Amino acid sequence: MTERCTVAIVGSGFAGSLLARVLVMLGHEVVLLERDTHPRFAIGESSTPLANLSLERVARRYGLADCYQLAAHGRWVAHFPELGRGLKRGFTFYRHHPGRAFANRGLESERLLVAASPNDAVADNHWLRADVDHHFVKQAIAAGVEFRDRVELTAARIDAKGVRLDGHRDGTAFRLRSDFVIDASGPGGFLAGQLPIPSALQGTRTRSALLFSHFAGVRPMAEVVPGLPQGPYPDDRAAVHHLLDEGWLYALRFDDGVTSAGFALSPQGVARLGAGASRDAERLWRALLRRYPTLEAAFGAATPLMPLRFRARMQHRLARAAGRRWALLPHTYAFVDPLFSTGIAWSLRAVERLARDFEQGPPTAGQGRRYERLLRAEADQIDRLVAGAYEAMAHFDLFAAHAMLYFAAVAFAETRERLTPPDAQEAAWGGFLGIGDPALEPLPREGWRRLRRITRGRGERGTAGQRRAFADWVARAIAPRNVGGFADPGRHHLYPVDLDVLVERHALLNLSRDALIAAGDEVLVVDDLSTGHAHNV
Repeated sequence: MTERCTVAIVGSGFAGSLLARVLVMLGHEVVLLERDTHPRFAIGESSTPLANLSLERVARRYGLADCYQLAAHGRWVAHFPELGRGLKRGFTFYRHHPGRAFANRGLESERLLVAASPNDAVADNHWLRADVDHHFVKQAIAAGVEFRDRVELTAARIDAKGVRLDGHRDGTAFRLRSDFVIDASGPGGFLAGQLPIPSALQGTRTRSALLFSHFAGVRPMAEVVPGLPQGPYPDDRAAVHHLLDEGWLYALRFDDGVTSAGFALSPQGVARLGAGASRDAERLWRALLRRYPTLEAAFGAATPLMPLRFRARMQHRLARAAGRRWALLPHTYAFVDPLFSTGIAWSLRAVERLARDFEQGPPTAGQGRRYERLLRAEADQIDRLVAGAYEAMAHFDLFAAHAMLYFAAVAFAETRERLTPPDAQEAAWGGFLGIGDPALEPLPREGWRRLRRITRGRGERGTAGQRRAFADWVARAIAPRNVGGFADPGRHHLYPVDLDVLVERHALLNLSRDALIAAGDEVLVVDDLSTGHAHNV
């Protein structure tokens, strides 16, 4: 049986499903193909303000009320309480040392908190992906997308006449012809093997393994280490990062008490634990907890809600991201590491870009090259930033300084997009993590180089003078874009959303003080797409 559509999308995670829905609303005939069924487990759960800004822009441009409501914790709880989520107020980091409990040294503790929002109502969320992905699929179907699950694709052919996909569903073969195909299927994507697209992983710097599950009964850090100085938000209501000699552990707490957690381990970290440990996920998990008493106190009695899974390598990278009649979404094209929660925001930015191009019909070859160039530059930027972070884990002072490169870049982008909103085209095609910004783009590369000179690529801590010099360089380097007051020793690594600092640094946004205040007042009134009325938030 041969069928036809305008666009075929392979993979029905949130990004593929959202893009399918938008393209139908633009008048395209879209078939969304999925190998599995929903709801299904997925990781990649932590959103950020840049992700929420993309969701809000998509909501306004295409009239998608649910996207607007899911872009802030308060709106999500009010409109979609049945969808699992967790309140995320910011980014929390602790540095642990083998064989020693985390030391509460007051304001001198090895602890970094960076707020991403001023209150719970407008905060970010951890996404329970089984719920959220399923929601986006159902919304796509309601909009007119033809959704087919339990599909096994066997072949693809792309030529000047169009795209042909062959496969079968429930034992019945089919052939689907389309004008364009988008691969949203994730690592090892379908098109990579069919075109074929070679790997470009050898050019990336970051290497890490992943050991993960969802857990019940994880004790919050505020209970395990009581009496820490008050930060800008409750420590555990965040993307929590436990920095270790072997890598780091993430902990994302959902509102129902379930915690998504996983160790991201460097190759040296896995080797340190013994050759046999990685072959048994449960054994590896227990071995890591035993090395760090505070983590064992938090996780020791927790129950995994599904078997622990181990991936010896998280990273993947392809040599191409787009061509004539085809494109890959970011997670299919490249993935580095969950550090700094870049995945959802990057995927949604790509959805915006492709949607804009499809407004005039399927993207041209030239538009595909533009899309590919930007994704390549952004994948390199994420890799440099994360590779530097793994070098910086050798010492808390180095990591706390290096992290300011990320927070300065995203805070500047978030603030500018809120207070001086670009037009839709500029917002969609603006570079991610400082790409295209002459002050920000070079910093991750230079930071990685400076860190390598200190650590010698062997995890050395460097001298106190070297660490101070690196922190001083970071402070000078981010100064032209530092609207958040980062890299300030007087903060003791506790960074709230500080509006006074923002007003003081109005010139960094090319605004007068009065213009910045007026722009901020306008942001307080937003359109509620579900009612059509304006209200204060």
